[in-house]
Amino acid sequence: MSKAFSRRNLADTLLTGYLPILIALLIIVLPLAWMISSSFKPVNEIVTLDPQFLPQDPTLDNYQTVDQRIPLFTVVQNSIIVTTVGSVIKVLLAITTAYALVFIRVPGANLIFLGILVALMVPPEVSMLPNFMTIEALGGRNTLWGIILPGLGTAFGTFLLRQHFKSLPTELFEAADLDGAGHFRKLFQIAVPVSLPAISTVALVTIVNEWNSFLWPLIITDTRDTMTLPVALNQLRSVEDDVASYGILMAGAVIVIVPMLIIFAMLQRYIVAGLTQGAVK
Repeated sequence: MSKAFSRRNLADTLLTGYLPILIALLIIVLPLAWMISSSFKPVNEIVTLDPQFLPQDPTLDNYQTVDQRIPLFTVVQNSIIVTTVGSVIKVLLAITTAYALVFIRVPGANLIFLGILVALMVPPEVSMLPNFMTIEALGGRNTLWGIILPGLGTAFGTFLLRQHFKSLPTELFEAADLDGAGHFRKLFQIAVPVSLPAISTVALVTIVNEWNSFLWPLIITDTRDTMTLPVALNQLRSVEDDVASYGILMAGAVIVIVPMLIIFAMLQRYIVAGLTQGAVK
């Protein structure tokens, strides 16, 4: 009986644990690995009846072609500026707004939070036209601040941090009140330090969204001097419209994805903790 029970446990573990993880890993990792490998392949190794996973004759020609077709340094610099400035402001606004909704008696706080929930459900495409007309009227077309400004609010970050702040022990803030601490000190000396996992999660999601943002930068910019990396790489498909572009497109995709993989690796230990904090008290 014990032996049968042990075998059943082993089968359950394999079927409900390791097998789904393995399948998910293959679905996620294999396309990324194939993309990276193909970025180093000449076109005759990509378009072939006998494909090989690893490049037989590795080459950097695809990356050199990307650099020749678009001003790579300029667009990468633009993406770094837009991502850094936009992410820092959005995370700061999420922290301060969430703190105000939880710890400061703001008139109509529940209505404000309801508005944040509604904003989570509304697709960003709805506001594209009003944002375009406003930014163009302000002279922000073909500027980096014109890319950054409309997306500075983050409903997701505010929602997540509000839920997390509500789960913090009230004794911490009561002790700070006894010491005469104001809201600024309570926010940056108590709330922020104990909320680093949740804040890191918001920061990671924000950075990824800012870096990968495509539709709004495509609409508001039409010069290469102010294009971000995803928009500039889209021109590779317009210029090279045949099978010879596959390796070039793979190289461009690698350039976009690798920085986010590095940031994810740096912050991944905070993700699970950040997403689960605030779920229960």
